[in-house]
Amino acid sequence: MNDVFAALEALTDRDPDRRDVVADVLGDLLRGTALDTDTARLVVGRLVSLAINEPVTKVRESVLNSISEAFNHHRLPLDLVEPLTAAMPTMERELLEHSLYILGATHATQARPLIEPFLHHPDPAVREEAGHAAAEITPAESDGLTHNS
Repeated sequence: MNDVFAALEALTDRDPDRRDVVADVLGDLLRGTALDTDTARLVVGRLVSLAINEPVTKVRESVLNSISEAFNHHRLPLDLVEPLTAAMPTMERELLEHSLYILGATHATQARPLIEPFLHHPDPAVREEAGHAAAEITPAESDGLTHNS
């Protein structure tokens, strides 16, 4: 657990390369089964904050990828990741795709209106990911599945 707290502290390092590496390390932890749900929520919450405020694109991409990893073993609420939506209008395509994936992975019906505007995005890759994200919401509502992409 001390490793997790040390990694979370390192997310504030002045060196973007260090922040990038730490985001990847946290993604590895989230991908596995080492973290309980409360710790995963803590980590994801910190990563969401960094994704919103991080000026370096490669770090933001690592952060969003790591958040995505959390959905492999944890069902996380929309309100934990919803702050990402404030930054989505200014995100590059790859970052936007990650964010849409994250919103869909919550399986929350309240995520649908956050995703739908991107179904008409000028970039076809963004439209496609928005379609996938919107589709993730329906199956979970009917049979309680967790995210399986």
